[in-house]
Amino acid sequence: MAKLPVVTVGDPVLEQPAAEVPKITKKVSKLIDDMLETMYEANGIGLAAPQVGVSQRIVVLDVGEGPVALVNPVIVDAEGEDIDVEGCLSIPQRWVYVKRATAVEVMGLNEKGKPVRIKADGLYARALQHEIDHLDGVLMLDRMLAEAEVEVEPTDSETAPEEGE
Repeated sequence: MAKLPVVTVGDPVLEQPAAEVPKITKKVSKLIDDMLETMYEANGIGLAAPQVGVSQRIVVLDVGEGPVALVNPVIVDAEGEDIDVEGCLSIPQRWVYVKRATAVEVMGLNEKGKPVRIKADGLYARALQHEIDHLDGVLMLDRMLAEAEVEVEPTDSETAPEEGE
């Protein structure tokens, strides 16, 4: 596994829709492993392939229940509404209020290429929506309601408390 460089706001790969992944190959599997390592190293809870400069529809997440990788994820249902603070590894030192669904249902493929359906709520639902937005070229700044003031202790990481996606 290898830690990958995270691209930041202004890089064109973050502003365009990512390509569907036609098949889970060894290269895709390695990318997923590298994305997980990169996410953990950055103290994030989610990472999308465009954030590491790869325009493919792949996301990884871990909101505290173990790692999840999704290929070609699609939100098929969303319910409720909540406003909360989000951060993003591609937009360091910035946190904003974003309105999201409180619960989502997502379909996609797991890292083995098997179809999966995930029902999520709370932080998991928010993280899924945030990462899938990256696959569509949408950043949290595109959805922000207002800038958030977040008190953060100086650290080596560039993530917000609890929401470093």
